[in-house]
Amino acid sequence: MDIESGEHAVELIKEIAQSTFSQNILSKIGGFGGMYRVPVESYKEPVMVSTTDGVGTKAYIATMAGKFDTIGMDLVAMCADDLVCCGANPVYMLDYVAISKLHPLIVKDIVSGIAAGCKIADCSLVGGEMAEHPGSGDDFNFDLAGFAVGIVERDRIIDGNNVNLSDILVGLPSYNLRSNGFSLVRKIVFDVAKLNLDDRPLGRDFPTLQELLLEPSVIYAGNITKLLKSHWGSISGIAHITGGGMVNNLKRILPPGIKPLIDKTAWERPSVFDLIQRLGNVDESEMDLVFNNGIGMVLVVKENQVETVRSFLSGLNQDSYIIGGLSKS
Repeated sequence: MDIESGEHAVELIKEIAQSTFSQNILSKIGGFGGMYRVPVESYKEPVMVSTTDGVGTKAYIATMAGKFDTIGMDLVAMCADDLVCCGANPVYMLDYVAISKLHPLIVKDIVSGIAAGCKIADCSLVGGEMAEHPGSGDDFNFDLAGFAVGIVERDRIIDGNNVNLSDILVGLPSYNLRSNGFSLVRKIVFDVAKLNLDDRPLGRDFPTLQELLLEPSVIYAGNITKLLKSHWGSISGIAHITGGGMVNNLKRILPPGIKPLIDKTAWERPSVFDLIQRLGNVDESEMDLVFNNGIGMVLVVKENQVETVRSFLSGLNQDSYIIGGLSKS
């Protein structure tokens, strides 16, 4: 590993990461571990919740485009938005960057995106690791993973056990692909359709393919945390719609014997999904399995609290749609 480049990269990202620190962070960037003081005075029985995820093949698209300043936001979304599904408040995260050739300015761009995402999710970036892997490829390449930790009061854990058949499904829109399905997308747009990143496949007045594919993920964690602080009792379950699509991710939080009934006409699917389906001749069932199709988070809401919850979200500039209900399976 290029030690000098590594040290330079750390110096470049120190201030960026420290800009995300809360008053409970007790460590500095560059130490052997990130330290967080659990605010026990704010909890009766705090439970730590942890998640890990990555950005997958979207990292390859970032490399192709030479654009690295937003991919970190995708990483935060994949990690922090899983935490809030348990009712947890994200408090800190770490990142792991595996890179074939360490370029300090590229690392700075990646970490800048992570820091921007952490501020949206209201959590701190307390550290991470850069690993240079010489010989891992002829061209520059990298992979990005994250590890996030949150806290929830034990009696406020959301696990789907309180779901009732009368509950309503409220969807929060995703206006892009986020960070899922990119292996299929990559094959379709480059191998099948033979497109280039500067092409405008939706028309001359629409974004380029690069802009469509690298638009950063919506991060829901900050708004969901605020919602749970005020309306925890209104929410029976939360599902983050990532790999596996809506139905499979809802299955993770619904009790046995209950299935979701989704009204796919309740929201407008963003045109990028229609483009991918048309270019690749993808079956609708596979689209539902691989992509979010325009809904990135689903709340299972008590029937008499739906409008209260939606009104609160609207006050946070968070759009929402009533997208269905539940039935016996």
